[in-house]
Order: sequence, then structure tokens, then C-alpha cells
Amino acid sequence: MHRIGIVGASGYTGAELLRLLAAHPELEVAWATGDTQAGNRVAALYPSLGAAYPSLTFSEYDPAAAEGLDLVFCGLPHGESQRLMPELRKRVDKVVDMAADFRLRDPAVYRQWYGEAHQCSDLLDDFAYGLPELFRADVVAADAVAAAGCYPTAAALALAPLVAAGAIGSDGIIVDAASGVSGAGRGLKHTTHFGTANEDFTAYGLLDHRHTPEIEQASRASVLFTPHLAPMTRGILATCYAHPLGMSSTAALLELLHARYDAEPFVVVSDEPPSTKATWGSNTAHLTARFDARTGWVVVLCAIDNLVKGASGQAIQCANLLLDLDETAGLPKVGVYP
Repeated sequence: MHRIGIVGASGYTGAELLRLLAAHPELEVAWATGDTQAGNRVAALYPSLGAAYPSLTFSEYDPAAAEGLDLVFCGLPHGESQRLMPELRKRVDKVVDMAADFRLRDPAVYRQWYGEAHQCSDLLDDFAYGLPELFRADVVAADAVAAAGCYPTAAALALAPLVAAGAIGSDGIIVDAASGVSGAGRGLKHTTHFGTANEDFTAYGLLDHRHTPEIEQASRASVLFTPHLAPMTRGILATCYAHPLGMSSTAALLELLHARYDAEPFVVVSDEPPSTKATWGSNTAHLTARFDARTGWVVVLCAIDNLVKGASGQAIQCANLLLDLDETAGLPKVGVYP
């Protein structure tokens, strides 16, 4: 049994980590921090976790508490991981960070999109990009992983195989994606209040959403990315539009996706349009593709649960690889329905 810690366990991604780890046969939660909830029981904040963690209490962050642990997950807001990572890396051998702090390879790109200099750019090369279906070898060879973001996961799974195969061009790509309100986190925001989000559908982050360079890095393409907030709790549906290189057909596109993903435990390629509901609570991505001969466009769609494959499930998938465990351990493939 591997003893693990979670830094920033009181947010939605931390709660989802705890839920999934409760069913993991090889990982035991030994430490869970949440500075705003320090001293409170996990079950008091999240009653759904009470059966698995009746006595676990959130603690304040103390790097010394990481000593002797096999791996630590970081579920902190963007910008926070880089401030504590130099000391944390001295205390624990393996780390999976769930924020954006170590995803981008170029610190100049980070500064451009996040508006501030990176605090420890010397550690960037230590982190593998955590999207196993596309970068598994990098994850296996690393001791530190920056788990891919939710929107980039959906977009890159849809686009990267087709770009790599030369089936679509690597520029002029449009990514329209919608996410549920849980993607904004547990903190109170006007845009995610029930009265605001209910019966509404709105775009945000026009032209400058911070996931844009991550999508481009992971898919090796140039994209125009527009995210939308949908009136649902969980889920992401990414609809990606690209121009084919040469002749194309729906059958050929689906064949490429099947060839790339049929051996992957957490990807389903289907003839039918993917549904966010089908992914609810699972670590599985659902994809399909079409070629429209009338307009000359390729359309590729991907649905995921933003809290599982888009965050905590993906982090556990990466942790399994870091610890030389079965990659699928503790991770549900099947969604909750209805």
C-alpha cells in the first residue's frame, strides 16, 4: 500500500480525488490539507465522503508532513503550486500537480498568458505533461507530472491523432467547448450562482483563455479556442473544426481514431455523437468525427467529465504510472446513468 498526500484537498478536485482514492486498492490517503478548512473533518464539508473518511481532518500545509509519503497530489489554485514546489520536491519523490503551473514548457508563454513570471521555471523540465494517451512514455519516465487541464484534455484527444497522421492541417483550427459549473471550483462566483448559470449558456474568455497555449502544445496545432459555460454540474463537450489535408471521409477519420485509441482503456470511439452524461463520474473520454463534403470541414468531438478525466481521475491515472501500478487501478470506466 502506498501512502499519499493531497495538498489542497478541500476544493472540488480535492474532493473528487478523495472519492476516487477511496476505491483505489493500492493508495491510502495519509495527509489532506485545506488551509481554509483546517481542523474541520472532511465529512463535515463533504458528507458524501463520510463513509470512506469518517475521521480524516483537513490540516494546514506543512511541507514536513510530506516526509515518508510515496506521492503527493497538489490540487491548489493556479499560481500556488510553483511557490511551494521547490521545498515539496525535497520532501517527496513523486508529485502530481493538477494546476497549470508546470504544464507549459516555455516560461515566456506562461508569462504571456498568465500575466506574471513563473516563480520556479528551473523545475519545468522536471515535469512530464500528464495526458497518458498522448504522452505516456514521458509520464512513465518522470517523477513529477503536471496533469493536463480539462479543456486541453478534450481538445487534444480529439485533434492530436489527426494532426499527427496528417489528416488535418495544424492551423486554422477552431475549438468550441462547453463546461459545467464545477470547472470554476468551489469558491463563490457570480457567474456560477444558480440564479446566474441556470437556463443560461454563455461564452467567456474570448480570444485569451489561458488554456489556449496548452491546447496548442498538446495537439501541436494553432487553434482559436472559445469556452462556454453550460447549465450543468459536470462535463465538457469539445467540438473541433479543422480543414483536411487531401481527400477525406468520415470512415477514414473514424478509422484513424479507432487505430489510435481502441487499445486505450479510457477512450471510446463511436459512430454516435458523444454525450457529457455518458461520461459522468468516469475517467473515460468519448469521441467521434465527421467529414462534411459540402463545406470541406472536418468535425471532431470529445466529451469528458471535467472533474475526472479532466482533473482528478487523470491525476490518479498518472500517479498509477509513476508508482508502476496498473494504470486503470481505482478508476471507473463506466459513467453514472441516468
